Parts: sequence; C-alpha cells; structure tokens
Amino acid sequence: MTNKIGGSFLVEKQGQNTVDPIRDPEQIQAMKEYLLHKSYRDYFLFAFGINSGLRISDIVGLRVMDVRNTDHLQVKEKRTEKIRKIRMTGALKQEIEKYTRQMADSDFLFPSRKGKGTSPIGRETAWRIVNSAARACGIRGAIGTHTMRKTFGYHFYKQTKDVAMLQQIFGHSAPSVTLRYIGFTDDMVNQAFEEFSL
Repeated sequence: MTNKIGGSFLVEKQGQNTVDPIRDPEQIQAMKEYLLHKSYRDYFLFAFGINSGLRISDIVGLRVMDVRNTDHLQVKEKRTEKIRKIRMTGALKQEIEKYTRQMADSDFLFPSRKGKGTSPIGRETAWRIVNSAARACGIRGAIGTHTMRKTFGYHFYKQTKDVAMLQQIFGHSAPSVTLRYIGFTDDMVNQAFEEFSL
C-alpha cells in the first residue's frame, strides 16, 4: 500500500520492515491531540497501539470484554497463532476505562462506521487514520499501522534499555533483530559517528 504525501512515499508492506517508529515524543503528542479532536475512536486506536505493542491485525478485532476489568490482555496472534498475555500499563487501563464507559461488553473496540458497529474497522482504514494524522502533524518518513508497534518498541527500549525483554515481547529470534526492527541500530550508528573523532 503506498501513498504519496509531501514529496515522500509512505509505504507499508506485508513485511512491515519498511515503516519507521515515531521517535520524537512531541510528534507522538501532536498525533494524539490531532486524533482526539478528529475522532475519539481514532485517538484510542493510536493510544492503544503505541501502548500495547500489538500488531494491527490483533488490535482491530478486539471487543470490549477483551480489555475491560483486567490487568492483562490475552490475544491469540493471527500471524504466529501464539497466545500472548500482556500486562497493561496503568495509563492504558485508564484510557480503556474512559473509552469503554458507555460500551457493551460485546461491542468491538474499534467499530466500523459502515457496519454501524456490527464489524470492526479494517487494516486499510487503520492505515488511513495513522497516515492522515502523520501528514497533518508534519511527520515525514515511512509511516503505517506497524509504526504504532515500532513506536512502542523504540520507546520501551529507550526507557528500559532491556533488549532481552523487548525481544521476548515481540517474539524475535535475537536481540539484534529487535534493535534493527525498532530502528535503534541506525540511531546507534548515527550517534556513534556524531561522537567519533580522531
């Protein structure tokens, strides 16, 4: 899926290695504010994605009952068929409580407007939500739905410096795969060059 925006192509492919994390916390905040003014559902999708580390394919089908009154998300990953149990942060639990207050347990978390809530949004709709917000906020680079997962990983690693735990969360085969996946390898190389002198 490609979309030409502001002279650069925003690309998301099945391999998901072509999109970038959002590294700048101010850009993340700008995205949240933009989405919150546009649509509470769209804001919550972004907030949920960057705080859970789940793939979009595992997010869009969730129902209120999957996230309400629990400390853990339990998801069967579509890609790997593995059951993942993720402890939710306090901030994410508060967002869930506010967002689902008026919803029934059986409601989809991210209902499609076309189906009047009888079906969830699709991956393409989620892609449009993230891309339009990135464009509106002046964020350049390759942005797509997988950007949310990579943004989670990038900032989780920056805060914890625990690549082994992040590797386990993402189910990667090696720490080097995880660092490359979140774009930290490039950052580390660039920083090393900036600090290097003879």
